[in-house]
Amino acid sequence: MPDISSYFPITDPTLIFLVVLSIILFAPFIMSRFRIPHIIGMVLAGTLVGQYGLNILERDSSFELFGKVGLLYIMFLAGLEMNLKDIMQKKTRFVVFGLLTFILPFVLGYFTGISLLGYSPMASLLLSCILASNTLIAYPIVLKYGLQKHPAVALSVGSSMIALSLSLLLLAAIVGVNEGEAGITFWIAFAAKVAVFCIGLTFIIPRITRWFFRRCADSVMLYIYVLLVLFFSAAMSEFCGLEGIFGAFLAGLTLNRFIPGVSPLMNRIEFIGNALFIPYFLIGVGMLIDIGVLFHSLGTLWVVFCIVAVGTLGKAAAAYVSCLGFKLPLLSGHMMFGLTEAHAAGSIAMTMVGMNLKMPDGTYLVDSGMLNGVVMMILFTCIISSVMVEGSARSILLKEKMQPDGNKEQGDDEKILLPLQHEEDAQGLVSMAIIMRNKKLNRGLVGLNVVYDDIYSSRNRNAGRKILEMAEATAIAADVRMQTQSRLAINIANGIKHAFKENDASEIIMGLHRLTSPGDTFWGAYTQGLISEINNQIMICRLTAPISTLRRIHVAVPSRVEFEPGFYRWTERLARLTDALGCRIIFHGRENTTTLIAEYLRNRYPEVRAEYMLMQHWKEFTGLSRTVADDHLLVVITARPGTVSYKPAFEHLPEELTDNFSGCSLMIVYPDQNGQPQDAMTFTAPQRQEQESAYSTIMKLFQKK
Repeated sequence: MPDISSYFPITDPTLIFLVVLSIILFAPFIMSRFRIPHIIGMVLAGTLVGQYGLNILERDSSFELFGKVGLLYIMFLAGLEMNLKDIMQKKTRFVVFGLLTFILPFVLGYFTGISLLGYSPMASLLLSCILASNTLIAYPIVLKYGLQKHPAVALSVGSSMIALSLSLLLLAAIVGVNEGEAGITFWIAFAAKVAVFCIGLTFIIPRITRWFFRRCADSVMLYIYVLLVLFFSAAMSEFCGLEGIFGAFLAGLTLNRFIPGVSPLMNRIEFIGNALFIPYFLIGVGMLIDIGVLFHSLGTLWVVFCIVAVGTLGKAAAAYVSCLGFKLPLLSGHMMFGLTEAHAAGSIAMTMVGMNLKMPDGTYLVDSGMLNGVVMMILFTCIISSVMVEGSARSILLKEKMQPDGNKEQGDDEKILLPLQHEEDAQGLVSMAIIMRNKKLNRGLVGLNVVYDDIYSSRNRNAGRKILEMAEATAIAADVRMQTQSRLAINIANGIKHAFKENDASEIIMGLHRLTSPGDTFWGAYTQGLISEINNQIMICRLTAPISTLRRIHVAVPSRVEFEPGFYRWTERLARLTDALGCRIIFHGRENTTTLIAEYLRNRYPEVRAEYMLMQHWKEFTGLSRTVADDHLLVVITARPGTVSYKPAFEHLPEELTDNFSGCSLMIVYPDQNGQPQDAMTFTAPQRQEQESAYSTIMKLFQKK
């Protein structure tokens, strides 16, 4: 047989990338047949093709580059997916679990190094730092099952950063002591650099991000900006003496509220990371593993056993003690242990630092035995972590499905219709609908464009199709189905009304009429007719800035609105919007109305940060202009004439909004009403709604005279 060993390891970049993509594609298929998490498949595949396996690939600079990017991506996604409101509410739990998951493995590792392995105190301290830290290598499994905001997951992510930060601080101290620099000057400079970095990133980046998002709508540029913030933060973290993963996690926390979890931008970030960067990192970790060290000698086997056993025992003890102390279910303990068990890049980085530290006797701090033990610990802890997280994630989902859902909406009639008339409104309205929809029902959206049936219909219909294509692209980018329709009609309101019935829609989200001439009206030609002919909820929006840049939502609530049939529908939609944006919502209304809203949110959306301000009379509405800023959203709950919460003051709403709230984003809500079917005609039901009553017109003429 011909000798083919001379062709390996592969050096051609095209073939290297081909092999890597083949592993990324086929490893999950093979692992699924054996019921093994696909992450383990990536690591084992890296071991198989690496220099300690078949020597097909060499761990060259491409694996170092993409592997580093993959690790930063994992930490960035962890920060981006965290529930910041939950962190603030349960910060004591985060600190306690973080300290436990650092202290217990640290203490056990130190005494193991001194007593069982015979290491020096300095080498034992380094081993303790390695065992106390961990890498969220199983976090992609959490993403796959959609459990990013589960309490156990949030606790694990936060505690991992605490443990990692403390480990890196001690590592810096070990390096400083070894080099004779760990004096008071070193620690003052180190603390100052870290403080300036954290404060600067927290206060400067959000302002730059809000400015950039308001002025740039290109999806590619937005993604590049996010990557720029990620790597800038990682680079500054390394400059301060910390690992880049700390800066990547902090960048994720900083951009958290600007990138909603259901937005197209978040979908692109997760897609590219899970498709390329993170698998590259996992394969690179596997290429470091030499399974043959297990068979070199009993001494090596003993070192591997001690490091793996102690590291696993310390993390397990911290997870289950915290679980019992916090009175969480046992499944949460399994999840906490699984996520904090794995050791990967952080351990390798610390080990490499130790290999370059020369002791006074001429030896290096980390010998080959500790290196082999750490590398084998990476393999076993990655397997244990992936198996635990996969099993606990499935069990948590099954348990949630078996239990009755107290938050489940009454009925499942939710289907949103989006009448799209202007290209400028399409992306904002689709994003608003995606955020407000019920993800559990997974209903698609309906995009509609209606044009007048006249001599310009062909040209206008082509323009409308382009608007629908743009809207559909936005929905697809967020992995949401969207059905589009283009239709002709003599009357726009009737065209929307017929489409509403044909699609069995539950509500409408549409754009506010754009003024095109001096004599144009606030509502336009067809909005009033649509409001009077459809009894379901209608939300009319004017978005002056991207949704993700909104810092606060103000809701003007009229009296007696709690007696309307659609009271809880719009309350729930606003709660979903607030929760996704991570901002604060303020309800302005009477005490009896806001009390019901507060009770509803407390029972169904306790994580929403809501405030309640007294607005005794609707005459106080214009006073809100002093508190509503340009980056706020004003929501006005109004009513159709003849309903229980309608008041004559609503006739002046267009003038009040134009004069006092022209610069902010606006949403006008007409709640659901009980009424006749849309085609029913009675003598008591108005057949047309005018924007202004005759009484108002007469009063204006009288005032002019």
